[in-house]
Amino acid sequence: MEIIKKIDIKNFNFYTILSILCLLAGIILWIDWMVRYGIVYDLGIYSLAIVFVISGIIGFILSLLKKEEIED
Repeated sequence: MEIIKKIDIKNFNFYTILSILCLLAGIILWIDWMVRYGIVYDLGIYSLAIVFVISGIIGFILSLLKKEEIED
């Protein structure tokens, strides 16, 4: 729960947009594959889509975290 307190929407930047696009690419890829080929349970498409989805989620969280300033 501590990581949720550190997320600040004011840190929205290019990396946040890139993470959202990566997340959407994974979801759209899986849905498109399912509609085109009628195959829902395919290990190959799961392994590709999950890389996009997880990297999008992690990138989104990391790009919105508050930067801690270290004073020397």
